[in-house]
Amino acid sequence: MPVLLQTLGTWSRPTAFLERCRARYGARFTIRLLGQPPLVMISDPEEIKQIFLAPPEVLHPGEGARILEPIVGSHSVILLDEGPHLEQRKLMLPAFHGERMQRLSGLIGELTAGEVDSWPLDTPLELHPRLQRLTLEIILRAVFGLERGSRLDSLRELLTRILALSESPLSLLPPPPRLISRFTPMVRFEAMKAQVDELIYGLIEERRDEPSEGEDVLAMLLAATHEDGSPMSAQELRDELMTALVAGHETTASQLSWAFERIAREPRVQERLRAELDSASGDDYMTATINEILRRRPVLPNAEPRLVKEPVEIGGWRYPRGAALLANAYLLHHDPAIYPDPYAFRPERFLENPPGTYTWIPFGGGRRRCLGASFALLEMKIALRTVLDRYSLTPAHPRPERTRRRSITISPADGGRVLLHARSPGPAGADAAAERVASPA
Repeated sequence: MPVLLQTLGTWSRPTAFLERCRARYGARFTIRLLGQPPLVMISDPEEIKQIFLAPPEVLHPGEGARILEPIVGSHSVILLDEGPHLEQRKLMLPAFHGERMQRLSGLIGELTAGEVDSWPLDTPLELHPRLQRLTLEIILRAVFGLERGSRLDSLRELLTRILALSESPLSLLPPPPRLISRFTPMVRFEAMKAQVDELIYGLIEERRDEPSEGEDVLAMLLAATHEDGSPMSAQELRDELMTALVAGHETTASQLSWAFERIAREPRVQERLRAELDSASGDDYMTATINEILRRRPVLPNAEPRLVKEPVEIGGWRYPRGAALLANAYLLHHDPAIYPDPYAFRPERFLENPPGTYTWIPFGGGRRRCLGASFALLEMKIALRTVLDRYSLTPAHPRPERTRRRSITISPADGGRVLLHARSPGPAGADAAAERVASPA
């Protein structure tokens, strides 16, 4: 198929295109997109294990994700490889530790409750833009440490406009020559990015001059030091803050949109979740439900691309320099040999068996597993609890929503449309709900 048609197919029908390729070619196949190296899609668990465990000098995930550099910057942990990646990851890991993330649960619960309480009842409601607004607010408050005020308002507005531009198919293409770029949306993008950088660098300088013991991610990164004892530079801090924003904003908003769209179509699951919430008997079924949502609709259809730097053999196939190997989460998660009846939504499968390291990869795997996984899971759990404590959900349309690509993520084509109906829990249930949102662990 011509490269242009492959690019259009990947953009317009992202999951259907992958499934057609697997049906025709099997567990590994190569697609070619405009401006990209040959992309080898792999969905065999043993081969995925080999990719995740390959020496860092052989496969370079950072170079494979270079398309994100205009937004996240060259010092982003996503774009680094080998030694520099390991050092930067060590600096960031404490800031995203599960216990530290739990300390932010009160703030996340407060912001979530404020957003959810504004949602109208008994009318078709497009959740995706509302969840985008919520996840952006959480990032700005919990990661950047911003309080209400003009700086928060300015950064929110600029970032919303930048992220909207990045949803275009053009964002996946290499930047045009400078002369041409003067007549494209890149001009607006660069101007807005300069304004964002000015605000972020000002915030970093201000926080350096007035150190705090805050629980936000910026406070923790300001306290981090390199192996030689030096602090992170302003450029490093800026790039990692933007990485946290890009990695934790649209991905979580789309994942929650899929969660509510799917739960609205599963009365049995919804009732069991509500019974677990009302009884305050733990959250095993909630955790299993989130695992199943991440299996059924991973918003990143594949793990970070690994660019081949030295010829490597994976699963009996030898790949040359310049190819990019992708562990395809969507195809892996819908393999009937791994997940019987893979298109059915059954959280019970994760009550019976925990997620496998190489068969469940919504956050990638190996030494490149997403640093913000604990943060994303915490956000999802709080959002689901908050909504289900207040409302019951029904679908806005009888047919499930198709997939739509937003830059590198996959979201519901109609924005996750549902209807919310008032729910009146008993006093005990209300008290338990309030306690859970305050302390989701």
